[in-house]
Amino acid sequence: MHPGESASAADGTRLPARIDHTLLRPEADEQEVRALLEEAREWGFAAAVVLPRWVEWAARELEGSDVAVCTVVGFPLAHERPATLERAASAACASGAWEIDTVISTGALRSGREAEVGLEIEAVVRAARAERAQVVVKVIMETHLLDDRTLREGCGIVEQAGADFVKTTTGFTGGGATPAEVRRLRGMVGDRLGVKASSGIRTLEQALALVEAGADRLGTSAGTAIAREWEERQDADAAV
Repeated sequence: MHPGESASAADGTRLPARIDHTLLRPEADEQEVRALLEEAREWGFAAAVVLPRWVEWAARELEGSDVAVCTVVGFPLAHERPATLERAASAACASGAWEIDTVISTGALRSGREAEVGLEIEAVVRAARAERAQVVVKVIMETHLLDDRTLREGCGIVEQAGADFVKTTTGFTGGGATPAEVRRLRGMVGDRLGVKASSGIRTLEQALALVEAGADRLGTSAGTAIAREWEERQDADAAV
């Protein structure tokens, strides 16, 4: 079973179960990654998101928990060819990843190269599922760089490729997770795909607003602070 299945249920009862606790800074060392994994286990986050080099180790550290190991493929620029993406996705899942966050090629999509983009996303999904049938694939859309027509085409490609989520942005091209962008995605995919909001989520109020707008998952490096604030609010409400 996918480790994050129980943790990622979007039932509205527990905010930490929607959080992908994330550390993708290139300079992050083993001590920082270990702290991220310990926090993910402690708070019961949906996933711990780490760079590919840490996946095998992270999978051992989180073994027996409900926290899924997530990593990135084609991140953040999305300029790899399908064969390269396929190898990377296969290696990540063989090493222990249960979730893959990949990136749609914004430039190719804006250039009308939908067929090429489709082959790239399909390569990731196919390779990941060949290793683990229950792998969850999320596709970053860079929504702030796409007009409605192009974004809708991109969402259609993601759905056709068999991926599970669309996601707002990498954070490397500006933009960020806003309720407006989440509503925009949700309006295009309905309940056919999950929606992940990512980039710039720092406070509980932001997180709650994004969930209210339709986000199933929240990608943030501030997961612990948000979860702690959420728990304190739950305790205060219970006391009242």
